[in-house]
Amino acid sequence: MYSANYLGGTLENVGESHVNSTTYEDDHQSQNADRDKAIISRKSCTLDKKQRVWLSDPETRFSSRKNKYIDLSFFICSRKVFKWTLVMVSLALLVIGMSITNEKSLPKIDLRPQTPEDYMLALHKALVFFDEQKSGRLSNNNYGINWREDSGLQDGNATKRGLVGGYYDAGDNIKFHFPMSFAMTMLSWSLIEYEGKYKTIEEYDHIRDLIKWGTDYLLLTFDSSASSIPYIYSQVGGSVNGSTVSDDHTCWTRPEDMDYPRPVQVTHEGPDLAGEITAALAAASIVFRDNNAYSEKLVKEAVLVFKFALDKSKHKIYSLHNPYIEHYYNSSGYYDEVMWGAIWLYYATGNQSYLSLATDQELSSKAHAFSMNQDSIVLSWDNKLPAAMMLLTRVQLFLNPGYPFEAVLNNYHKITGLTMCSYLQRYNIYNWTQGGLIQLNHGNGQPLQYVANAAFLASLFADYLEAIDVPGWKCGLDFILVEELRSFASSQINYILGVNPLNLSYVVEYGNNYPKHVHHRGASIPNDNKKYSCNDGWKWYGSRQPNPNTIIGAMVGGPNQFDEYKDIRSDYSHNEPTIAGNAGLVAALVSLTTSGGQGIDKNIIFSRIMPSHPTSLLPLSTKRP
Repeated sequence: MYSANYLGGTLENVGESHVNSTTYEDDHQSQNADRDKAIISRKSCTLDKKQRVWLSDPETRFSSRKNKYIDLSFFICSRKVFKWTLVMVSLALLVIGMSITNEKSLPKIDLRPQTPEDYMLALHKALVFFDEQKSGRLSNNNYGINWREDSGLQDGNATKRGLVGGYYDAGDNIKFHFPMSFAMTMLSWSLIEYEGKYKTIEEYDHIRDLIKWGTDYLLLTFDSSASSIPYIYSQVGGSVNGSTVSDDHTCWTRPEDMDYPRPVQVTHEGPDLAGEITAALAAASIVFRDNNAYSEKLVKEAVLVFKFALDKSKHKIYSLHNPYIEHYYNSSGYYDEVMWGAIWLYYATGNQSYLSLATDQELSSKAHAFSMNQDSIVLSWDNKLPAAMMLLTRVQLFLNPGYPFEAVLNNYHKITGLTMCSYLQRYNIYNWTQGGLIQLNHGNGQPLQYVANAAFLASLFADYLEAIDVPGWKCGLDFILVEELRSFASSQINYILGVNPLNLSYVVEYGNNYPKHVHHRGASIPNDNKKYSCNDGWKWYGSRQPNPNTIIGAMVGGPNQFDEYKDIRSDYSHNEPTIAGNAGLVAALVSLTTSGGQGIDKNIIFSRIMPSHPTSLLPLSTKRP
């Protein structure tokens, strides 16, 4: 239907015969209008000149034409603005009176704030979504998900060790290894920072099981028996855009009923994919530090796959010219993943060579780490820059390693601080909906995954500052208290959980009002001991009935830029969940809940770093990608 999907997630090859055109005509038109390029472009949508000057050089904010401004002690404004303000106040009083009269005609938003228990309940449900997305041979209980069974048991049967397991990406039956790796990294990061909370709310063992389910699978995606990796398996299943044969998009089928070919994609280049797998394995090695054998295996394999990422002969994006990938999870570059993988390997090994690489000036330049445009500071499955710089900021705040890292780490800290400034509505860097949702992907589809990631970073940065007894940070001339940053994070998660103009929770089964027609094959087809063929399943796709299986904890794509949302199964742009999106939601929720205590664990992430012991250096020939 479309030439590309820059959102992440799936593009469905839906034939006209599968959909009632009268019922869904308006929806298809809205999909065309909403089809966005939310892939993280390093060159698009730069901050305007005033915003960049203000953020980078705050002294210029009020430096010109001072005689035209009046100082009212508590704020400064121009004389012209002051005069107009008096007029506007009078008009405002009139408007307020009119609004009171028409109060009943206006939409009402439930402004009830979420409590720590609300966040905890949502977190429990958001984790269950990963159990619902599992591929492979499931446990007998599978955390009570009785509508899921074993599936994908023939995946990768032509490969050396097979590719059974892992997670289906979204509402389809495809295993995309790039976003899957990112999801595992995010889950591990959240557990490393907030281990105490997970233990207190009794989700510690659960999330470890989810992470291990993912990392066990990722270990199958390359040949660890080789001294150097010649290739990486990048995807299982899929569809070529415009396909007319039975595959994961032309069929609407439960994973358990798949009987069509599921091709395996292989990449012989791809520092982006290798860097993200490195990050996932390295972060998980810290999670499983109490299981020495498994943890060491994860570190060893992370080091091995990172060599693939540093091999200059393999420096092309993993999705290049691959029609099974580039229309769905196309990568915009790989230097951010190299930085991301390097910093996680530093934490996992304590080897300062990885810190040297992560802070290398050439790598920073190629990654456009200091470009500060609207897209480069938004964390997503494709852009790891904000997260990598957050982890480097953590090194500076807690370890302060000194020369030769001090200057560059200080620069990363500044960029991280400015990124946090950009999230605050007062500075007007991004557009916001009238209902209060920040528009990090320019009002296009799947907005909530970006919002959840930003909420996590904001909440985490606030916790970092509080952990070192710093009450806030500077945005230009303003000193911002951490409470304002945490308020931003909670407001965005509250919106997702139902504090919005529709009073609708975008997380399934959280609250009383949530999406019932989620774009998801397994959830929309009854588990009634009948096998529905490739074509038979489409009747469930076109059904107006709610999904027979409740996909607990799934965060759907979200509303449009006008706070509007239609609970229609065909609208995958707004009604499809993804594991990458839910991973960010999990991280944000655990950071915000205080049910299991407050703040981060300062030391777990540094458990492998022993400055008193010298570390061996990487070969100079592989220092720079």
